[in-house]
Amino acid sequence: MSITELLSAEDIKKAVGAFTAAESFDHKKFFQMVGLKKKSADDVKKVFHILDKDKSGFIEEDELGSILKGFSSDARDLSAKETKTLLAAGDKDGDGKIGAEEFSSLVAES
Repeated sequence: MSITELLSAEDIKKAVGAFTAAESFDHKKFFQMVGLKKKSADDVKKVFHILDKDKSGFIEEDELGSILKGFSSDARDLSAKETKTLLAAGDKDGDGKIGAEEFSSLVAES
């Protein structure tokens, strides 16, 4: 499944474009702009599985660093600081990665 089957390509382009500057990423604004916040819980989980590149059932720190590329292949990587901030916001159980439920909560809090 492609991310554009779940989210508008135009919304993705605008959201990715809004965070092209280094250290500008704000996951709450991004999830709202990309339209993820308005999606059903099932669709949010589908997006999680697309972003879980290694299909481990978790989005690990290295996958988080390239999370924008999961939405658009020409997007930038997050900085180490942005990645750690995103991980801290989403990793509720402290295991160093974000599971499907944690991702759903992260989107819902946006």
